[in-house]
Amino acid sequence: MRILTKSDEEEYTRFLENHERCNFQQSLEWSKVKTNWIKEVILAEDSSKKIIGSLMVWIRKIPMFGNIMYSPRGPVCDIHNIEVLKQITEGAKELAKKYKAIVIRIEPDIKTDDTTFRDIMINLGYSIRDDGKNFKDDIQPRHVFRLDTKDKTEDEIFKNFHQKTRYNVRLATKKGVTVKDGTKEDLKDFHKIMVTTGIRDGFITRSLSYFEKMYDELGTEHMKILMAYYDGKPISGVIPIMYGNKTWYLYGASSNEHRNLMPNYLLQWEMIKLAIQRKSDIYDLRGVPGIEDDSNGLYRFKKGFGAEYTEFVGEVYIAFKPLTYKMYKFTEKLFRTIRALKLKFKKA
Repeated sequence: MRILTKSDEEEYTRFLENHERCNFQQSLEWSKVKTNWIKEVILAEDSSKKIIGSLMVWIRKIPMFGNIMYSPRGPVCDIHNIEVLKQITEGAKELAKKYKAIVIRIEPDIKTDDTTFRDIMINLGYSIRDDGKNFKDDIQPRHVFRLDTKDKTEDEIFKNFHQKTRYNVRLATKKGVTVKDGTKEDLKDFHKIMVTTGIRDGFITRSLSYFEKMYDELGTEHMKILMAYYDGKPISGVIPIMYGNKTWYLYGASSNEHRNLMPNYLLQWEMIKLAIQRKSDIYDLRGVPGIEDDSNGLYRFKKGFGAEYTEFVGEVYIAFKPLTYKMYKFTEKLFRTIRALKLKFKKA
């Protein structure tokens, strides 16, 4: 086991991009977007010092409680290899001592029914909290829709859409909606529409500078801006992220005008085609509520693209200061509840 240094960065990026469990949130590029966290990368290695596993850890000081360590969508390794996971755990404990952390929190993209992974992590001293059902219960969405695009053609994928979804994709095109690749300059239009979406749907939106930072760090290799237009006016937009063997639908925004033209369906189809063109194994439509319910608009929309409803294992953690962490979790949940209520009242 070793902790990543500057000299390891190229090897680490190659390892990440070529691993089947690759995730953009474990990348050095993404770490430069999240400037309010300290980043460390734990590297598991074989006898020849070759990287065989990794875990990027974000460290942040929480007032009154101390430092927390958090890893989104790690580890990247053979998740059933206990020796590799032992090395990663040793590294986590080493970092916890260095930063006097109260906890290491991991939110992996590993299915909740993977009992082998669960057993290994419990044997290594981790606890698992997997009772979250809503977006506010976890940092990363625990319930997502993922579409298998490996070795698939556009026709194969499109035929598997729900009939209404196919109709809406065709309707958008028929009614004159067009989609274009955007540039950094188009982020201004995207952000304006995003603010409108946030007010309408009751969520906090990122600043324009945040999206510009994403564009600067991820570049056109890993990030695109797709904008939908009607009569020359931008009416909707999305940001897909491409990294390694996957493509993610990260952000989406739609204006209050011309929603009946179904631009969001056409944008999803364009992102799926992008995933197919770049030979992604998976197109990830990201989060939905943790209840399979066709009456929920977001759930119904994403399900329509023929994707698999996927539940990940919850928070995998070691509390180095259990009482302090318990108190922190209580205040974190309270803060999120209050913030959600404020948004609800503001919307009303």
